[in-house]
Amino acid sequence: QVQLVESGGGLVQSGGSLRLSCAASVANFRNKVMGWYRQASGKLRELVADITPGGSTTYANSVKGRFTISRDDAKKMVYLHMTRLNPDVTAVYFCNSRVVLRAPASGSWGEGTQVSVSS
Repeated sequence: QVQLVESGGGLVQSGGSLRLSCAASVANFRNKVMGWYRQASGKLRELVADITPGGSTTYANSVKGRFTISRDDAKKMVYLHMTRLNPDVTAVYFCNSRVVLRAPASGSWGEGTQVSVSS
């Protein structure tokens, strides 16, 4: 029915870059809000960025200007380009798919990919 598979995580030094990918086997992908969320050890899951079917984006203030979310509807892919990384972004990053105007928790989640940034 629904499958979200994240990839692209890994270990990177401070100041480096990563690109996360989410392959979304989701019905009506073009009409879904797609997002990236992260959960650091001992912390709550939080929004990193999301993108609407129309291409409007929302970013956490902490990543604005450094991260870029994008989508490829033909390929059912969502990406998160992460630059100027620092250890504060270390977390498991999750892909989310939801219906417009619905809470992310009501949608679907991938299993996550670990991003670790060393100082």
